[in-house]
Amino acid sequence: MSKINVSLRTTAILIGILGSTACQSESPPAKQEQSAASHSNLNTEQTFKIHKIAQFNEPWAIQQLPDGRLILTERKGQLVIFDPKTQQKTQVGQLPKVAYGGQGGLGDIVLDPAFASNQHIYLSYAEAGQGGYGAVIEQAKLNVQDAKPRLQQRKIIWKQTPKVDGQGHYSHRMQFGPDGKLWVSSGERQKFDPAQDMQSNLGKVLRLNTDGSPAADNPFQSQGQVAQQVWSLGHRNPLGMAFDAKQQLWVAEMGPKGGDELNLVLRGKNYGYPHVSNGDHYDGKPIPDHHTRPEFEAPAISWTPVISPSSLMFYQGQKFPAWKNKALIGGLSSQAIVVVDTEAKPAIEIQRIAMPQRIRGLIQAQDGSIWGIEDGEKAWLFQIQPK
Repeated sequence: MSKINVSLRTTAILIGILGSTACQSESPPAKQEQSAASHSNLNTEQTFKIHKIAQFNEPWAIQQLPDGRLILTERKGQLVIFDPKTQQKTQVGQLPKVAYGGQGGLGDIVLDPAFASNQHIYLSYAEAGQGGYGAVIEQAKLNVQDAKPRLQQRKIIWKQTPKVDGQGHYSHRMQFGPDGKLWVSSGERQKFDPAQDMQSNLGKVLRLNTDGSPAADNPFQSQGQVAQQVWSLGHRNPLGMAFDAKQQLWVAEMGPKGGDELNLVLRGKNYGYPHVSNGDHYDGKPIPDHHTRPEFEAPAISWTPVISPSSLMFYQGQKFPAWKNKALIGGLSSQAIVVVDTEAKPAIEIQRIAMPQRIRGLIQAQDGSIWGIEDGEKAWLFQIQPK
């Protein structure tokens, strides 16, 4: 089966930042040739400079606290507060035990919308249990008043169901929406069929209240307790999740052998996996393309060869005018930051920044700069500033 590449490769720009060691690939690049020619227009590309700041051990997610300090998760189970001004790293105590291995470990972190008053954070991580492994989300109070910061009032508010063997495709990205709800990406755990099973929350995008209960106006209220969590289904491994300037939710997800996707997430829609994909199975078996099954939602843009998306953000600041309202996707196997104009019809890649290592996460800082983390051991925290 022929797979069409709709990604258009632009001229890569890299200033600064040196490399560190690479780590395990979650989605190896497909052995297919790039078929599209470059559409690059250098007048539309954003210039920038990159400063490497400090190194961390397998960082997975990053957020900025209201006081300007950064808080990072490390996959083996550490939570670190980093002060960019003093370069001081402080370990947070009283963390959960995580199931480290494969793609598992401590994952995402988000701050409660009312963090300034309640100090609540949410952590996602892999845990072992009956049936194998699964992601969980824990709510906790981050106590930074004492000399040694720690988590208090910890409680698990959500779990992937069912637990399965293997340690891949947890996804477990989180995002608070404009509606105040907690949105969660839940991977299909490399088991294919759960993405279509409404008695499982694997392979879905979920919409929860802050206590982990299903939001009352979710679309599948009549199909059971698990289905009540679901906003959309038919996802594979959505590792990036972000809202754009129009308050629309997007996910960047890994395809199989080819066919990485960027999807606009719509209420109650089915994105087709494993029935359709713009990639094929790793054993060589073909998967029908999206256009063969119009009842499923097709991606806004897909990539073959893959970019292995790790994260997603929409830039809303003023420091990088060419990136305003654009999607920035961290790339693992592609070792790149991929910039996409989602307002174009169809969505189009407008810039690709070649990086020396796999990129695990990106966030917009309070001052409009961008913080990023590499993937793997001795991974750099870096800052992108205007040139």
